[in-house]
Order: sequence, then structure tokens, then C-alpha cells
Amino acid sequence: MAETLVMPRQGNSVESCVLIKWRVKEGDEVEPKTVVADVETDKAAFEVEAGFAGTVLKLLCRDGDDIPVMQPIAYVGKAGEALPAQAASSAPALEGSSRSSETSIPAAQPVVDVAAPHGRGASFASPRARHLATSQGLDATLLAGTGPEGRVVERDVRAVLDAKAPATKAALEAALAAGVNLPARGSGLGGRVVATDVTGVSTTTATVTGPVPAIARSQGSGTRVETKIKGIRKVIADRMAESLSTTAQFTLNSSASAVRLQELRARFKASEADLGVQGITIGDLIVYATARTLKRFGHMNAHKVGDTIIEFGDVHMGVACDTPRGLMVPVIRHADSLSLKQISDETKRLAEACRNSSVKPDELSGSTFSISNVGAFGIESFTPVLNVPEVAILGVCGINLKAVQGKSGVEFVPFIGLSLTINHMVVDGAPAAKFLGALCDAIAEVDLLLAV
Repeated sequence: MAETLVMPRQGNSVESCVLIKWRVKEGDEVEPKTVVADVETDKAAFEVEAGFAGTVLKLLCRDGDDIPVMQPIAYVGKAGEALPAQAASSAPALEGSSRSSETSIPAAQPVVDVAAPHGRGASFASPRARHLATSQGLDATLLAGTGPEGRVVERDVRAVLDAKAPATKAALEAALAAGVNLPARGSGLGGRVVATDVTGVSTTTATVTGPVPAIARSQGSGTRVETKIKGIRKVIADRMAESLSTTAQFTLNSSASAVRLQELRARFKASEADLGVQGITIGDLIVYATARTLKRFGHMNAHKVGDTIIEFGDVHMGVACDTPRGLMVPVIRHADSLSLKQISDETKRLAEACRNSSVKPDELSGSTFSISNVGAFGIESFTPVLNVPEVAILGVCGINLKAVQGKSGVEFVPFIGLSLTINHMVVDGAPAAKFLGALCDAIAEVDLLLAV
């Protein structure tokens, strides 16, 4: 009997992976360790091995598909061996396929007529599909699904959204409150759906009846480059949109004296190489100070999962890392119990692993608090986006001179900017301000903190 190759689960929080490229074609011979495909999540890229020896009998998805984890993606067995019964009804026809069309079905088309069986319940839609549909004013249970056994998956929701005009926030809220789907086009500028367009929309079917006319583009004389949003960039975009649509984000800005930070950094840089501290950066000092401060503010080192708040005793620090493939957030485990040098070494190791795509799935999940450092770019303040389900994230800005009253008059002192975003559904402004104030004090006296 043919063996089924499924999309592996890359970490507990990953629900789907984007198949970047098949490395094999139907009819190829493979061994268990043969790499058959390259896939990626919003966090990293991975190689998928065949897992079995034999012939590639059937490929069930295409390059670029976003595939739920544990869903079949290929069949491997003996040449000419019969496929499992569900293969013919779950596999799209792939270009260049060497097999008979009797075991293939046409590629799935965008779902615009979304009338679907009623009473199926929310479980008939994947979590990603439900989140996306809800954020865009759609009822996922009313959509026609193309997933296993007709389940509604993310691509089904996106097919409907791609055929629709954008909607205002008021229109989304009205649709959610009324329990109806949005119309394909509205009366707003460029067909934008506004709140008044929601009234009278049927709850049984969406009103997408045909393709939406393309928006006219200005025809300038200059060069124009258009890039399709796909792969990891698309997944990151989806996660950012989900973060903003499912949380009440609120940002506080402050600054801390950077005198001791700069003094310590200069001393580390000038130290003997044998000590191994020349590479310790100001960013490492910020991570150290933040991890220690979080131990006194457990409500900031927490997750919001549904209607439950989970506070963690250990600090697992996510550190945003810019890579050629996009934003990644590797995790420094037990940052609150590591020395400054250990934090520095681990940060550099994880950053390099992210850049060369060797980072492991477990190193990209499980953070309880995150830091995004853009100080090197001279940013004075910004609004970092929550890494859900975390309830807070710290943005580290550049160091600038600030006028302060000294003993002999006005002095110009270097201060580092800090931007703290919280989920106001969980954390109130006052407790967040107290944490930020304590963190500013810890950074200003970071040399003393190292002795604790």
C-alpha cells in the first residue's frame, strides 16, 4: 500500500506551512532521507524528507500553496501501485504530471459562490480560516471548503476576500454585529464597502456574483516593479493583521539614561579578548535588564489565550531579528537566569541561525515577552506590534541627547528611547507605566543590576 507523506508540524504554534518548491516530480525514486520539498512558515524555512523509500506516485499540492500541518502532500510507494481511495478526490492536477488524468481533478478555483451546508459548526473551519474570516467580517461556516472532507481552510477565505472590495472598520463591525457577510462591492470610493452597505445583506449566502473590476492604475513614464506578496512575506503580513485585529494595542513611550550603557559598552569593547565580552552590545544589556525587571512584574510576562491569562515564572525572551527572508523572532530560554555574556552569546547564535535558515522550530516558539530593537536606525519612537498571544512587547529606539537640569545648570545627557506596546484587554495603562518606569531605572543603573 502506498505511504502517505504529510506536511510536518514545525512547532506547536504553527498551523500551516507554505510549500516553496518541490524538489522531486512524480515518477522519481526516493530514499527516506531524500529531500522532496522546501517549505517555510512565518518564522523559518525547512526541508521535508520523503520518510519512505520508493517511487513518488502523486504530488497533492503546488508550489506556493499554504498547506495545513499533518495534511497529505504526496504518496510514495511501488511504481504502478494503487493510491489510497481519498487520493483522487484530494489531489489537484499538477503541471507536468506523468500520471493519467483519471486520478487527478482540476485545480481548485477561487470560491465566490459561498453557499454551503448549514449547521456544520465552527469546527468545520480551520483556526486560521476562522480568525481571518472573523477579522474581515465573514462567517467561515457559510463558506464552501476545499480542505479535507470539505473543511474550510485559509485559502477558501482568501479566495472570497480577493474577489471583494475592501471594507471600512465600521462596515466590518456592523457585519460582525449583525452576523452577516459583506457584499462584494460597496458604495464607497473605488467600491469600498461602508457601514450603510451592510444593511439588508443576506445571511445565507455571500453576494459575490462576479469578478471585481480591476482598479485603474496611473500610467506614468517611470519604471514600476510589482511583486506578488507570497511565501513567508505573506504569512508575516497575515500574522501582523491578525495581531492588530484581535487585540487592543496601546503604546507608551519613555526614555532612560544611557550613560551607564555607553560606559559599559566602551569598557567591554576595550577589554582583553580572553574575557570574551568584547561583543556584548547595548542590545544585550537591554535584554538583560528587561528579563530581570519582568521577574517583578509577572502580569507583563504573560499570554492571553481565549478568556484565560497565563503568567509565567520564567522569562523566555523573543528577540526580533531582521533576515534576508523577513522578520523572525528566536527565543532566548530562561533569559532571567542567564548571565550577560550568556545572553549575548545566545542572541548571536540564534540570529546567525535565522539568517542562514538553520534555526530549529523549537527555537522560534514559546516566548513570553518580546523585544524589537531598531535603535541602530536612529528611530526615536515607534509602535511595536504584539507577538500574540503575548500581552506586551518592548521597542528599543536610538540614543539621543536630552537636556536635563544638572547641578551646574542644563546638561545634555544621552537617553535611549523605549516604546512599550501592551494588550489593553489584559494590561491596564497604570501597571504598564509602572513596569516601564522600573525598566528605565534598571537601565539607568544597569551596572548595579549586574551585581544582583
